[in-house]
Amino acid sequence: MNQELELYIKEKISHLKVIDTISKVAELVDVEVYAVGGFVRDIILNRERNDLDILVIGNGTDFAKNVADGLGITNVSYFKNFGTAHFDYQGMNVEFVGARKESYDRNTRKPIVEDGTFDEDISRRDFTINTLAISLNKNEFGKLTDKYDGLSDIKNKRIKTPLNPLKTFDDDPLRIMRAFRFASQLNFNVDESIIKAAYEMRNRLSIVSQERTTDEFLKILTSPKPSVGLKLLFDSGVLEIVFPEIAIMAGVDQRKDYHHKDVFLHTLQVVDNISKETENVWLRFAALVHDIAKPPTKKFVEGIGWTFHGHEDLGARMMKKIFHRMKLPLHQLDYIQKLVRLHLRPIALAKEEVTDSAIRRFVVNAGEDLEDLIVLCRADITSKNPIKVEKYLGNYERVMQKVRDVKERDQLREFQSPVRGEEIMQICNLKPSRKVGEIKTAIEEAILDGKIGNNYEEAFKYLIEIKDQFLEN
Repeated sequence: MNQELELYIKEKISHLKVIDTISKVAELVDVEVYAVGGFVRDIILNRERNDLDILVIGNGTDFAKNVADGLGITNVSYFKNFGTAHFDYQGMNVEFVGARKESYDRNTRKPIVEDGTFDEDISRRDFTINTLAISLNKNEFGKLTDKYDGLSDIKNKRIKTPLNPLKTFDDDPLRIMRAFRFASQLNFNVDESIIKAAYEMRNRLSIVSQERTTDEFLKILTSPKPSVGLKLLFDSGVLEIVFPEIAIMAGVDQRKDYHHKDVFLHTLQVVDNISKETENVWLRFAALVHDIAKPPTKKFVEGIGWTFHGHEDLGARMMKKIFHRMKLPLHQLDYIQKLVRLHLRPIALAKEEVTDSAIRRFVVNAGEDLEDLIVLCRADITSKNPIKVEKYLGNYERVMQKVRDVKERDQLREFQSPVRGEEIMQICNLKPSRKVGEIKTAIEEAILDGKIGNNYEEAFKYLIEIKDQFLEN
């Protein structure tokens, strides 16, 4: 083993109080204990570490209690059926597990857990890069064990399984998603055997809860270059299972004057583009689904080519069903729908003859998400022609200048009728009803159309002018 690497590891971990306490408790109770998995991998890769996985050759929950007592921690979660426990310490999630071997019922994700040896525990782990173990025992502190050549795979940027991937994925199909997630997060290559096994085992994902599958999918979206994981999902046939609406974009041609790729490849580029600008996973998700309705709206028009009329509206409507199926947080639904519905609006507003009224409506419709929408629109430019790119960027800047001019002039930041519903009811002698909303909307429409100014005086005067026509109906 590389002595220089072990010295580096010791330097990285020896100053950590939680590690020191674990080492002292291990000596006191005379058990073997190791740091394993992602913690070790990320030390070697010099990545930030928020999770610490501790392998105990013995009772993991008892050992965790002793460590917690040593650190003065009272809030510990114990899972005695699985021999695991965890607590948070100074921003780090620390998890303890007793060495175990597992077997699986093919109809469920829940394992049958039995006590096991160090070798049995390491062999059941998902990927070779996660099989590395660091001894935390005093006599071997910092010693690295690498049974499955994980160091070599880290060096060569390769995702492999310690056992046959068919066995690995059959036991736990979620590992398919994890393989592609790690590839995307770390920018590693996936061994061809994994892609083949993922294809064969992709239908096994049905036994995994939707929440866990979605969680892994969103982690791919949060990676530095999401297209890596998304392309692997597609190549393995897994995307057809977890997000079929995205998979069917492949092979859907577009007009050559705007997009140079099919819809799927274009979408991957948009997601990568926006990922350079934001870590907001929901803005990235909007980029992923912005053209989701192009396949069902595809139509060939002579002299123009393939068109996708209304894909932005249909795409927005599709989101509700997708959110429910994928168990996505419903409080993000309106945001995603808005961005999908409006993603073509800015480019249409770039024309010189566009009215202030159209700009006002755009500002009101976009609301507080206007800046995110423009980020999405800029990311949507995937042409390789620098002249076209410059042209489109110039169009968006022209739109934003118009927006700034109108907002400054009209004070539209918090737009709503200057005359409130309570006052409308008083003036018109109305009780709370739909008619009150209709009058309020009429005033707002008049402001947006430029008939009256966005101020109380003109809005009140307009209310007096129009109220009778509503009261007569």
